[in-house]
Formats: sequence, C-alpha cells, structure tokens
Amino acid sequence: MKYTRFEKARIVGARALQISYGAPILVNYPADMSDPIDIAMLEFDKEMIPITVIRE
Repeated sequence: MKYTRFEKARIVGARALQISYGAPILVNYPADMSDPIDIAMLEFDKEMIPITVIRE
C-alpha cells in the first residue's frame, strides 16, 4: 500500500511511542541504534509495523 507523507509520519510516530513504552521490537536492528524513531522507521521500511490505515 502506498502511504501519503502524513500517514507515514503518523504511523512511524505512533510506533515510536509504542517502542519507547516498551513494546516488543519486530525487526533485527544494529546494537548502536537506540532511538525509537529510527527503529520505527526501520520497521516501516521492512513493512513490519502492526498498524492499519483505514481510508474513507
């Protein structure tokens, strides 16, 4: 699915918040990567984020 830049920002931001509160991380990431936003972007790029977008 193709997302708009606004949808992408919302999805990555929501997932980064979940990760910062201790949600399990769904991808393997480098040991030096500790920023939740970077990890959420990595999950987004690999299409592993468990968030659904509903358009009307």
